[in-house]
Amino acid sequence: MKKTLGIVGAGQLGRMMALAAAPLNIRCVFLDPARDACASAYGDQLVADYDDLEAATVLAGQADAATFEFENVPPSTVAAIAEQIPAYPPALALATSRDRWLEKSMFQRLNIPIPPIARVDSQSALVAAVQDIGLPAVLKTRTMGYDGKGQKVLRHAADLENAVAELGNVPLILEGFIAFDDELSCVAVRSADGDFKCYDLVLNEHQDGILYRSAPQATHSLQGHAADYVKRVMEELQYVGVMAFEFFRLGDSLMANEIAPRVHNSGHWTIEGAETSQFENHVRAVCGLPLGDVATRGAVTMLNVFGGHPDIGGLLRLPGVHWHDYDKAPRPGRKLGHVTVTAADPATLQIRVAAAEQCLRNDRGVA
Repeated sequence: MKKTLGIVGAGQLGRMMALAAAPLNIRCVFLDPARDACASAYGDQLVADYDDLEAATVLAGQADAATFEFENVPPSTVAAIAEQIPAYPPALALATSRDRWLEKSMFQRLNIPIPPIARVDSQSALVAAVQDIGLPAVLKTRTMGYDGKGQKVLRHAADLENAVAELGNVPLILEGFIAFDDELSCVAVRSADGDFKCYDLVLNEHQDGILYRSAPQATHSLQGHAADYVKRVMEELQYVGVMAFEFFRLGDSLMANEIAPRVHNSGHWTIEGAETSQFENHVRAVCGLPLGDVATRGAVTMLNVFGGHPDIGGLLRLPGVHWHDYDKAPRPGRKLGHVTVTAADPATLQIRVAAAEQCLRNDRGVA
């Protein structure tokens, strides 16, 4: 019998979930306020705000299970849907990840290393927090904010002036600045019966606060530590679905940055590069199906494309290159698609990635 999955949010993540659901004979229905939402080509769409509980009730009435694609969805919407049908990840996971203070406090309870932190609700509280934590430090909004938004690096005492106002006079958190070696993410999936699978640890590279490159690292020495930390969080939250846990690496140890309670940009490589993609495993988990194999196939790297569309024909002439178009209008800093580069071995992959990057640079008019 055909099932229907309700997805709150109809952006590129919802689009890729729908593409993964189709071979499983699962149709999708979306709730999103944008009439031109890019996932709407792959399922029916209810046009309504994310906090519209009446629309959420309608969505639940049309679906057998539900999920969401990003953290801007209010936990109350997920909780309302969960009163009628299974809705995963649970509202508690969304509420915790949306608030950096709640998130970091959970890490502390679970003995997962984090930078020094302090709550900041006023300019005077910021001054006191800096006296305790020191500089440099990063001031962040407790809720919302992604791709480098909603935060400010404080390096000198003068940077404190009007910092709270600059970030909107909203609840904030101050975190000690970490001089890390690199940024890693661990993408994992958990089923309702507790089955847990973890993809290879991913090395990430950012440009201007936006993820640019992700590459899985076979047999990384910290794979076991990362998987243990993710599993602790998933069990604490009784989590179902895919989660990404972002870490800072300092030598031979990990420090927690944040979790994303959803499929994640750093896991897009799994579409071509893993036995079962993060999107298919998320759909399997939230719909009560057995999880798929998460083994990496060959060598693979993912490159984000943002700002303007690339020379698609030029990219697709390159061996091992796969283009994913999100059907979005160009805008500075906006993710328009991604490129996955695959090869049988790391040496060939390096050559192919360099060719793809050169194609992207040429398209942007960069020598």
